[in-house]
Amino acid sequence: MTGLRTQLANGALAQRGLLNESALSASAELLTSLVDSKLETVRVLFADQHGVLRGKTLVASALTSVFEQGIAAPSTLLLKDTAHKTVFPVWSADPGIAGGMGGAGDILLVPDPATFRVLPWSPHSAWIFCDPYFKSGAPIPFAPRCVLQNAIDKLAGGGYKMLTGLEVEFHVLQITDPRLDPAGSTMPGQPPETQYLAQGYQFLTETRYSELESITDELRRHCQSLGLPIRSMEVEMGPGQLEFTFDPADPMTHADNMMMFRTMVKEVCAGQGLHATFMCKPNIENIAASGWHLHQSILDINTGNNLMVPSSNHELTDIASGWIAGLLEHAADCCLLTTPTVNGYKRYRPHQLAPDRIQWGRDNRGAMIRALTAPGDQASRIENRVAEPTANPYYYFASQILSGLDGVNRKLTAPAAVETPYASDAVTLPDSLLSAIQHFEQSAFLRAELGDVFVDYLSRIRRSEWDRYHLAVSEWEQAEYFSLY
Repeated sequence: MTGLRTQLANGALAQRGLLNESALSASAELLTSLVDSKLETVRVLFADQHGVLRGKTLVASALTSVFEQGIAAPSTLLLKDTAHKTVFPVWSADPGIAGGMGGAGDILLVPDPATFRVLPWSPHSAWIFCDPYFKSGAPIPFAPRCVLQNAIDKLAGGGYKMLTGLEVEFHVLQITDPRLDPAGSTMPGQPPETQYLAQGYQFLTETRYSELESITDELRRHCQSLGLPIRSMEVEMGPGQLEFTFDPADPMTHADNMMMFRTMVKEVCAGQGLHATFMCKPNIENIAASGWHLHQSILDINTGNNLMVPSSNHELTDIASGWIAGLLEHAADCCLLTTPTVNGYKRYRPHQLAPDRIQWGRDNRGAMIRALTAPGDQASRIENRVAEPTANPYYYFASQILSGLDGVNRKLTAPAAVETPYASDAVTLPDSLLSAIQHFEQSAFLRAELGDVFVDYLSRIRRSEWDRYHLAVSEWEQAEYFSLY
């Protein structure tokens, strides 16, 4: 392994400082372990701005060169909206994005050996995640893992670290027509036609779980094979709706885990003629909206002590109070990061176990934030219920860290807890993607924390989606006006 490590150390990535000593050792160890393996291909991937994995597939023998030289990918992959349309003028003299990225030139992908996984549903193949850089080796200010790492570093600078726990809802449906006809090949493609695997609205009912057990077992086994800390598999409220929960981990690990989980679920289900979707509220009769609940504990970085454990049942620690206050103060500004789609705002409805206002409560599922704290309970934490399951996990986690840390640093105090969240006079969450974009663009806090480049970049992409949405003629408009006028 010593010779291989030396080879990597002499490679372009290491020479440019893009693989540190720890990464060099881990990379050499990984490549050595693969010498006698039956691996045929490696999918070299990165998370784009939408939390979608993109990249190239190489023969396994080419993986060494990826650790030596990196791999190139078109920069336009970071400039697309959810229709996969490039929204920046890359063929003009000024493409309107920092770092150039004109002419659809390349970016550089740098692999992270810790993310390597052999795929249990495709054992001849593996994943490895990369961080994108400009060709010069300079960081890209809106690269998702870079954004999260910067937030983690700020948290550590204050003497803290965070543990996160995931609760993720999604739907699994039977495909009746995959829409592979030529008319279905639009941009974006026409959605498949589906039917339910089981009737819904029997929340946590044993017989409903039994009906879905074959697919939940398959997904659970793949989670375990990938090393994801799966904890529970639950039948949610709606038809074909499931919730998977995961034990706590640090933010970067769980952001990577979320990318693996969503992609695994979609690929495994597709292989069985099923359609898995993390879309918040699909346009299907009698369906229920899906959310993504994020549990957050703040620990002392040196001792590991949970700083949210209260001394009495009716108190918050100063850290918990400040963290909640920060999340509340910046919730509207951060909605573009927690709820990034047009569709996600159709979940913010009262009496639906989803938040519609910016407030917190004690173990109250109608509030945006639940405080699940008790004296002596080392699992004391808060749960933010604001996000939809489509959110880019790196951006989402960064928004939580930066907002909560701001509240702690400014010694903010959480307001009184609410007991009737749907009857309070609290400020409502943004009611549309356009409103979220406007809050995001006008946020002095986010511009200071994430930079003008990031804010202007992401708002431009999301405005493209909003424009396509509100300029399209809807079924409602057709029914409302076509016969009347």
